[in-house]
Amino acid sequence: MAQIQVQHQGHVSGPSGVAAAAGAGGANQFVTTSLYVGDLDFEVTDSQLYDLFNNVGQVVSVRVCRDLSTRRSLGYGYVNYSNPQDAARAMELLNFTPLNGKTIRVMYSHRDPSIRRSGSANIFIKNLDKAIDNKALHDTFSSFGNILSCKIATDPSGQSKGYGFVQFDNEESAQNAIDKLNGMLINDKQVYVGQFLRKQERDSALNKTTFNNVYVKNLSESTTEEDLTKIFGEYGPITSAAVMRDGDGKSKCFGFVNFENADDAANAVEALNGKKNDDKELYVGKALKKSERELELKSRFEQTAKEAVDKFQGLNLYVKNLDDSIDDDKLKELFSEFGTIVSCKVMRDPSGISRGSGFVAFSTSEEASRALGEMNGKMVVSKPLYVALAQRKEERRAKLQVSYNIGKNLLV
Repeated sequence: MAQIQVQHQGHVSGPSGVAAAAGAGGANQFVTTSLYVGDLDFEVTDSQLYDLFNNVGQVVSVRVCRDLSTRRSLGYGYVNYSNPQDAARAMELLNFTPLNGKTIRVMYSHRDPSIRRSGSANIFIKNLDKAIDNKALHDTFSSFGNILSCKIATDPSGQSKGYGFVQFDNEESAQNAIDKLNGMLINDKQVYVGQFLRKQERDSALNKTTFNNVYVKNLSESTTEEDLTKIFGEYGPITSAAVMRDGDGKSKCFGFVNFENADDAANAVEALNGKKNDDKELYVGKALKKSERELELKSRFEQTAKEAVDKFQGLNLYVKNLDDSIDDDKLKELFSEFGTIVSCKVMRDPSGISRGSGFVAFSTSEEASRALGEMNGKMVVSKPLYVALAQRKEERRAKLQVSYNIGKNLLV
């Protein structure tokens, strides 16, 4: 394992020195019997995972998570113990141990994914020495509190990219780590330690460029250039104000105001956006170029589409070869034994006749995986069901293209 040294006020210390600087240690606040095991070699099996963790305590169940369609390992799994003491001991003893020659990461499993996705108490560390691995990073930051996850970013060859992430179970621990380690020399390199920002938040920060031209919409039809000048002139000198009009001179209810300096423009946006004028709530923001508007709209659309897909990724099953007598209620009844069904729909043509296919979405990927394994090929009203992971049209086309190319190469 890589060694890590933190230089603090003229002397060098290992993790114990950091603990002293941090004050209180991070006692575990979770009472759970379930562990998440990450960074698994793709060849690791359920039985290997069981043998390793059963040496520590009585294992109730293990599972290496796999792709629903290819059954290839996803590189992580879960181990459940009969009591929390064994789970805690396993995490302490087996975290960062090698399995099939690859160092594994062991953390408590949290059923509520919103904790991880929220980014709460998550910190970002950059300018790290390339020799620092997950264990070294974990050892350094664990003295500030209980760690939910810890990861060094790596390239495809496994080499460190020089930055990583640590998520604590509370904001106080995260802030304490930032206060104590930001700007410190770790392995003779000055590191940056700060709050983690999602991509949208980083993009937003980057987009906070200075501007002089302000866009105003939701104006009343009676608003004139003089009115705009009067309203916005309170925030600084204005070089121009225009209300956009159609060919007949009728207001389009939006316009532009240009300030002499950017600070006044920013203050006007801050003060007037959302403010009511003539009983209408104004929108006031930075005036965007056409290319910027298109980029923003594209980004919003892609984000909305991604969120919709991610919401049901690995949860939605496609079912076909359904008997004509199967409706939404009967389809739900068939699959309900495998878990909580979020949505269930039999596809029909415009005249209401069943197309013989449908979709069933579960609340967890584990439920969907179990349903797929049990229901695919099962005889229902004398017809064998075909059940598979639902895919987007683009994914289906890509797979068909790959199959076509392989077939073509075999014929050559």
